[in-house]
Amino acid sequence: MTRSRALPILTLALAGCAPAQSKLAPPPALPPQPEASAGPAPVSLAAPEDRLPRVPVAHGPITLNVVYPTPEDRVVAGDSSFIFGSTGTGDASLTINGNPVPVWPNGAWLAWIPFPLDSVMRFDLVSKSPTDSARLEYVARRNPRFVPPATAPWIDASSISPLGAVWWPKHEPLLVTVRASVGSAVAVRLADGRRIPLMPDPRLADVAWGIRAFDRDTTNLRPRLEADRYVGSIIGETIGGNPGPLVGPTPATGRCPHHPPGRACPMAGRDTATPVMPVIEVIRGSDTVSVPWPVQVQPLDDALLVEFDDDTARVGDTDGLTVGRAAPGATYHWFFPTGTRAAAVGRINEMLRLRLSRGAEAWVPVDDAQPLPPGRTSLHARVGSVTLFPEASKVTARIPLGDRVPFRISETKSEVVIKFYGAYGDINWIRYGGTDPLVACVDWEQSAADEVTITFGLAEPVWGYRARWSGNDLILEIRRPPVIDPPRPLRGRLVLVDPGHPPAGATGPTGFREAEANLAVARHLKALLEEDGATVVMSRITDSAVSLWERVALADAIDAELLISIHNNALPDGVNPFTNNGTSVFYNHPRSIPLAFAIQRELVSELGLPNLGVGRGDLALVRPTWMPAVLTEGLFMMLPRQEAALKSDDGQRLYARGVYEGIKAFLKERAKESRPPG
Repeated sequence: MTRSRALPILTLALAGCAPAQSKLAPPPALPPQPEASAGPAPVSLAAPEDRLPRVPVAHGPITLNVVYPTPEDRVVAGDSSFIFGSTGTGDASLTINGNPVPVWPNGAWLAWIPFPLDSVMRFDLVSKSPTDSARLEYVARRNPRFVPPATAPWIDASSISPLGAVWWPKHEPLLVTVRASVGSAVAVRLADGRRIPLMPDPRLADVAWGIRAFDRDTTNLRPRLEADRYVGSIIGETIGGNPGPLVGPTPATGRCPHHPPGRACPMAGRDTATPVMPVIEVIRGSDTVSVPWPVQVQPLDDALLVEFDDDTARVGDTDGLTVGRAAPGATYHWFFPTGTRAAAVGRINEMLRLRLSRGAEAWVPVDDAQPLPPGRTSLHARVGSVTLFPEASKVTARIPLGDRVPFRISETKSEVVIKFYGAYGDINWIRYGGTDPLVACVDWEQSAADEVTITFGLAEPVWGYRARWSGNDLILEIRRPPVIDPPRPLRGRLVLVDPGHPPAGATGPTGFREAEANLAVARHLKALLEEDGATVVMSRITDSAVSLWERVALADAIDAELLISIHNNALPDGVNPFTNNGTSVFYNHPRSIPLAFAIQRELVSELGLPNLGVGRGDLALVRPTWMPAVLTEGLFMMLPRQEAALKSDDGQRLYARGVYEGIKAFLKERAKESRPPG
């Protein structure tokens, strides 16, 4: 049978969520509705308050099709999850492993059922209509997971941290963690026989991100206590051979002992000629169990100064920013322009640890770092006097520094704040460059011994800003808000409308792709905005793939005043789609909050779906700093009624009108605060 691939994740988030501990429960009982059927007995498959068009009726032979999960997918869920597809006809009934499944008039179906706990899950689909019947035996797979034995001591080898190649300051403890049987004596045994004990460290387990993002059952948000975690530290030890230079080539692909197949081995390509691996050892009573610890640890004597460049291949397809995180795998927090320098003080596999200042550190991709000539191991730059240059569309601040040290820009409603790390202030004067009304006040402080903070107070709410290096001077451009005509707030506005995807994206039960839905809604939105006087540029007008970077770069290049990214949603495994769907809008910077709330209000009003609210997200399409930017998630592709609405012209228009009315409401409110340039 033909199968269409679907991505069972929130379409703007990363895959690989932790298993959701959901309860066994069938879809909620709903009152009858004539338009939908699940076999002979009519059932309701729509929220009674929604304004979506009716699902069209399809009749024909039964053609059983499963869209998600595909045989290639690896489900990450607890005891229940969803599966969806189509019967090809709306007059059929369907059961999966004996569980009745609702079928919509167009043949689409969506099930929330118990999932077998085996790695290989088997589903028996049986469909019947008045004139036809079909059966499909379908196989899907779970992510492999460790199941502790009932009695013997055990170690979860997949939980050991760190793994692979590690460079660490020789006088700083390296934290080692592992899951093992409760009540055991756990230790790292080094190659020379020394034993380093790991102590019990009971903690509350993390709740899966999908549950936190969508589940409205608060009982599922309660973390559970895990008593099987052990923690210890190693200081100044060379373990498992030399992993090579701190900043050097990426490891080759290989196979590691106790390393998941199909993934790069963190130790491949290293000095492993005659390594003697340490082991993690667990003793309980008279029983002992141990597993190799595949790691190479190299103590570091000094820091290494590096310079960032995210386009070392010189192909010109990057955004010129190196992304910094507070920990490996954590969310984005810093954006360092090409040319920024910092002190590297550690590394775990492909993430480089930076010392920004005495009180701050960040992690960046090692591929973005180039070593500077040896000699200096730290930065301490002088921040000099600041000059402002008013222009028609912006105010530019030139900030001289002794070196291109790391910095971070943040904002409040009417302030742009820049913090320099590894710096001291010598700002003797600040020249405003005339009496421009936008920048009302500039102030600075030595916020820490090696951190300088400069605050630009604005007379109007922040609209946008961007920064780049010019030699050792940082150029900060603060965008002047547009002058908005209150009766016609869209007149003269330049809007970038981005139909999200491809590549990737969700797929609905009948195979309708999110990329198609997004483009259709975006075309209607473009027409509405242009009818009201706006100039609209689309990031794509065909079904061709456009990278995230290209979309953001286009918005920046044309000086778009707003960026609106159109998406439709999907759920992560283990979250009940019948009770956890609705409409939401995402932003990143504070300046975009009023826009996000205005669009959310109007979308909920137009669509009549549950209000999932506004959310902040570290998403590429809402991170641009040169304009307010939001990402809309109007409907859920996986819900048959909502997929059908997105396939219809009426449903697309409802979605587009909600976004249009929200943009207009935001601009009307901002018109009260705009003022002509001085």
